[in-house]
Amino acid sequence: MLRNVDESANRLRQPIRKSLTDLAHEGVAIFFAPLVKVLQRLNISPNAITVLGFGLSLVAGAFLALGYWRVAIAAIVISGMLDGVDGLLARQTNQTTPFGAFLDSVLDRWSDSAFFLGLLIWYSQAGMSQQSVLAGAALASSLLVSYTRARAEGIGAKCSRGLFTRLERFIALVAGLVLKQMTVALWAIAVLSTLTALQRIYYTWKHVKTVGSADGGGGF
Repeated sequence: MLRNVDESANRLRQPIRKSLTDLAHEGVAIFFAPLVKVLQRLNISPNAITVLGFGLSLVAGAFLALGYWRVAIAAIVISGMLDGVDGLLARQTNQTTPFGAFLDSVLDRWSDSAFFLGLLIWYSQAGMSQQSVLAGAALASSLLVSYTRARAEGIGAKCSRGLFTRLERFIALVAGLVLKQMTVALWAIAVLSTLTALQRIYYTWKHVKTVGSADGGGGF
């Protein structure tokens, strides 16, 4: 009985297929390998890259609020690249640490907040109430996706998967800005991020129910 429960728990933890995030990590490892070697020779730490990327995110948010969206797009794209490079540099130089992972996660949330707050400020000043609400909803739902993962992992459920993770939100944001379809992009981010949070809640419920049964306790 317990063996069957353990096998079920293992199946829950195993990915069925590679996600877009997995493929992006593989692409970053190949594309940015020369840059990582340069950074390694310069003895630049992964945490410094993380902070630099966050700084660019704040710049991007400010430019969004001011309406200079082309400059904001460039800053957002570069900050996104740095967000991939820091982890790659940490792995290549054996500098992966719990604090580095914590710092990266926290600054990612602040970066997301900077983007959406910049849009919210711009739309509010322009008197575009619908888009202002959408920007706020996109911000809240994005943070909820991250929060559900953090709380799930706090009780032992590996919860990094989902329909619309940070990479998908990042792509939607950049695409909306480039194509000048931010209303559509914000709708997509708000709705799909909410569905992802619900998806993670359901996954965590299944995990708790399975582990609770293995421990002899009740389910959800």
